[in-house]
Amino acid sequence: MEARRISATPRPCNGRRVVARKRPRQEAVISSVRKLQRREISSRRERSFAMNSAQERFRNIQLQEEFDTHDPKENNALLPYIRKRSKIIEIVAARDIVFALSQSGVCAAFSRVTNKRICFLNGSPDEVVRSLFYNKNNDSLITVSVYGSENFSALRCKTTRIEYIRRGTPDAGFPLFETESLKWPGFVEFDDVNGKVLTYSAQDSTYKVFDLKNYTLLYSISDKNVQEIKISPGIMLLIYTRTSSSIPLKILNIEDGTVLKFFNHLLHRNKKVDFIEQFNEKLLVKQDGENLQILDVRNFQLTEQFGISEVN
Repeated sequence: MEARRISATPRPCNGRRVVARKRPRQEAVISSVRKLQRREISSRRERSFAMNSAQERFRNIQLQEEFDTHDPKENNALLPYIRKRSKIIEIVAARDIVFALSQSGVCAAFSRVTNKRICFLNGSPDEVVRSLFYNKNNDSLITVSVYGSENFSALRCKTTRIEYIRRGTPDAGFPLFETESLKWPGFVEFDDVNGKVLTYSAQDSTYKVFDLKNYTLLYSISDKNVQEIKISPGIMLLIYTRTSSSIPLKILNIEDGTVLKFFNHLLHRNKKVDFIEQFNEKLLVKQDGENLQILDVRNFQLTEQFGISEVN
């Protein structure tokens, strides 16, 4: 699972939930024989077989249950904007509970056992839930919200045990990162692979890394020259402000923040950087109109993928 970053820019939120199950098959033997016949007599056998296989995979999917986060009675206390019915933008499953987040910012919990809504997670009428994250380390749900009283510009994080939600008492949770100023363009990023949380406070240009298990602060990075941070398994890549001919890069141990490598990657002058990405020990650098460069940060061996002028 890759890291998920939520920025502080406000966005709207509502929706509907569908789960699939298999139904008993009819004439399975006859169906298999017919599929083999179509494969053998088709002019394009491989393509025909692949198409039939795809159809077979999805032929038994049917509607099992339908959930709705829109409730005119329950939503009546919310702001007019949040009351509107809108599409679902996130679905999170945690054990026997399914969470659905609508585009207008309404978040509801549904039971897989009873197929009924348990509760809404909006704690106040002006709360707009922006994103959800299931923390399997302590079996809890983290909600990231913005509030109308703060002009929807500051992120607020809250953690609630799944057990409390199952009981229908989401108010039993507690806030996270209260000391952090996560106003736009600040953000919070949840890294499930490394078990870390990265926050950025634009107010003082400080990045902080927290333990996802108990939310304790591990270390801070305060440097106004850091333009971007990217997370990979075991490491973090710090991208600094570029010069005319190079871009400074620093690789840290994500556990304790110790510097593993610091180097300058040479660039073509007067050409913008399309992207810089890191996949484990490989660093991918792409400039406008130039070949894709792949740098092995262990031995600094550089490979260019010629002919790759654009990456979609």
